[in-house]
Amino acid sequence: MKMLCIVLLYTSLIFAQQSTAPATGSETQSIEQKEEFSMRSYFMGFLKRGPNWTAERTPEIEEIGKGHMAHIGKMAAAGDLIIAGPFVQGEDAPKDALAGIFIFDVPTKEAAIALMKDDPAVKAGRLTIEVLEWYGPAGLTYAGHKPPMKDE
Repeated sequence: MKMLCIVLLYTSLIFAQQSTAPATGSETQSIEQKEEFSMRSYFMGFLKRGPNWTAERTPEIEEIGKGHMAHIGKMAAAGDLIIAGPFVQGEDAPKDALAGIFIFDVPTKEAAIALMKDDPAVKAGRLTIEVLEWYGPAGLTYAGHKPPMKDE
């Protein structure tokens, strides 16, 4: 019993020492990152299936899809689009189901709407748009993202 008490006391001292030791190395970096965390506004675009959406794949629809993907690439290359991707919907999804999401790094909601209105799938009525301001972590990005040019 005496030996068990000594082991428990010794273990408690070790843990107490570790929890009060000053942070170094990667621990310091982690603390600094937490202190630098900030939030900012982005614009989130929601794409829904539009009045001309169908599940069929005609050559015309394939071309619209290619134009949609090219438009996404153009917005990303310009630094206006940070994230884009489709929602996975089952075959029983409603005709106006959510189809995808865009997160824009642009100065105004109007700028995001204008970019979305230029999308060939939106122009063709296959998709509709809704844009909301979203408050998220500053620095939201992915490898290879090009930030937009700032007016000086």
